This record gives sequence, C-alpha cells and structure tokens, in this order.
Amino acid sequence: MAVERISRLSQPMQAAGLDALVLNPGPSMVYLTGLHFHLSERPYVMIVCPGKEPVLILPELELIKAKACLIPFKLFAYGDNPATWGTAFKQACAEVSLDHKKVGVEPNQLRVMELRYLESAASHARFESASAILASLRMAKDPAELAAMGKAVDVAQRGLKATLPSIRAGVTEREAAAELTLQLLRAGCDSSLPFAPIVAGGPNSANPHAVPTDRPLAEGDLLVIDWGASVDGYFSDLTRTFGIGKVEPELATIAQVVLAANTAGRAAGHPGLAAGQVDRAAREVITRAGYGVYFTHRVGHGLGMEGHEDPYMFGENEMPLAVGMTYTVEPGIYLPGRGGVRIEDDVYVTADGSASFSNYPRELAIL
Repeated sequence: MAVERISRLSQPMQAAGLDALVLNPGPSMVYLTGLHFHLSERPYVMIVCPGKEPVLILPELELIKAKACLIPFKLFAYGDNPATWGTAFKQACAEVSLDHKKVGVEPNQLRVMELRYLESAASHARFESASAILASLRMAKDPAELAAMGKAVDVAQRGLKATLPSIRAGVTEREAAAELTLQLLRAGCDSSLPFAPIVAGGPNSANPHAVPTDRPLAEGDLLVIDWGASVDGYFSDLTRTFGIGKVEPELATIAQVVLAANTAGRAAGHPGLAAGQVDRAAREVITRAGYGVYFTHRVGHGLGMEGHEDPYMFGENEMPLAVGMTYTVEPGIYLPGRGGVRIEDDVYVTADGSASFSNYPRELAIL
C-alpha cells in the first residue's frame, strides 16, 4: 500500500512542475510510508523524486525502524553530534540532485530547523507549497480508512456514554473532562487522543474553543462536550450539548434550531456538490431563525489522520465533494454570557449522497 501511495505522487507532482517533495514526520509521512517518527530536537526529512528511490535523513537510532519499512529508502543517518547533521543533508541532497530544483513542502508541517538544513545543502533550490497535492491524495478515504474512522466514532460514543452518569451539578468542567479522557482510553482509543476534550458549561459553553476550567456545573447550564477518539491513527470529532437540569426557554429553542441546522448540513452533501454548499445549507436554517449573527464559524472541516484537514467546509469553498471524502458538520449558536449549543457529526460522501458515521442522540438531553 505504501509503495503504491508514493507512486501516485508522480503525476500530480509533474503536473505542478515539482522536481521533488520534502516531508518531515507527520500525517502525510505516515500516510505515504507507514513510518511513525516523533518530532524532536533531531531533524528528519524524506525526499521523494519521481523515478528515483526515496531518500530518508534520520538519526542512527531510527535505522532499525526505517530498514523494516517496505519502502526501498536510500538512508542517510547521522549520530548524536549536531555538527555532523549538515553532512547527512548535503549527502542526501546530492544523491537526488536537489540543488536548482523546484521542491514541494508542507508549510504547516515542515519546521524551520529542517528547512534551514535543506537550504544550506541545496542553496539554489526553490521551496513552495505542495499542500494541495498531498490533500488530493488524502481527502478521499479508501474502505480501510473509512472503517478505521467508523471505529474511532464508535469508541468516542462509547466513551461518552460511560462518562455521562458521573456528570451532574457540582462537578467541575475539568473533572468531567478527566473522566471522559479515562473512559475514551478504556473504550479502545489510541494512547494519544486527537485533541483534549472540550467540556464547557454555562457561560463557557458560548465559547466554541473553550478550555475546561474549575467552574462547577450548575442547574440551568447548557453543557457542550466536544470530544473524539483515535483508532489506528484515524480520528473522530463529535460534539453534543446537554442541559444540567431545566434550561431557560430560549436556550432550549436554540438547541432545536441547531439540531435542524445539523440535520440540513448532514443531508446536503453528495458527489459534485461544492463543499461550501454544506455550510450554506446549515447556516440558512440558523439565519432564518434569527440567530445568524451567533453562528460564528464555518460548519465543519475535513477529518482523517488529522483533526482538521481538507476539505474545509466554509461557505465560499467551491471544491467539489467526491466519494470517500470525510468531514464534520458542526453548526452552533453562541449567546455571549448565557450559553451555547453545538451539535457535531462526522460525515462521509457516498456514491449517491452522504452518510454519518455517528449516531449518538442529538436532541438536548437533560442530565
């Protein structure tokens, strides 16, 4: 699989006029090779040139892992003395004749440290973004990837279900988040969660990216829980909103409006539809109800080996959806100082429409 994925790079690279692609550890390297390296004080770089063996620059301590990979790498290893690291880069860049070449990179992933070593070893190379090329490979998930994401959703839903009995008035946001983290791991989540859970009650629920605090939950609070799980390196990302006891009428109303918007957004997607249409379908429901000014973010984002990846579901995005693309639908209404509601599901594009991985109840449940 990894060899086939690397071979698929040749055509889009040539179409973009790229002579080489440089990656450091991260989701794209894992996707293309299966190799997991942790970013540290040591530099790592993979160089892919169509028609040549890929090159890997790495510490000597990682050679066993690299040699076990099915990719026929040309390896350039270095020791612990940083004074020798530049030599490995110069040898590797000479091997693939990187100087004077047009080289693609991931701007949101390649570190300055690796870039400086590359610039020193190939001072006349031109570095530019290859994000679109990598996104074009990773956006449409194959059946195995979709299956992993389905498992990640199942783990997340079971983790939340096991957590809810412990949530009540008097429990702090931080305590609830800690219990949720524990239950996710017990349910089968990978050791690293996709992101730290958001548990936000009362006025804090009106902050889309709140951080759990020591504030105790109180009667009448809305409680937003945004959480996810990772299985085999693929993520889920869900949000549900609850009431701590009876909530005031307008807060119950916005929960109904967001539910309708979520339903419209989940139903909208199909092959060929502009990604932005999903945002517009959900946003229209909220705007029509008079709360458009309180929906302050895009309706969703791509999901897979990263919590946020292409396609981004903002209103002006004209990228056509395709079978296998996966994204979130997460409309929200946030009333400052009072409370907020968000309902988020993970969706994939099918041959004739779209479907949701997630099926946890979406109605406002009272805890």
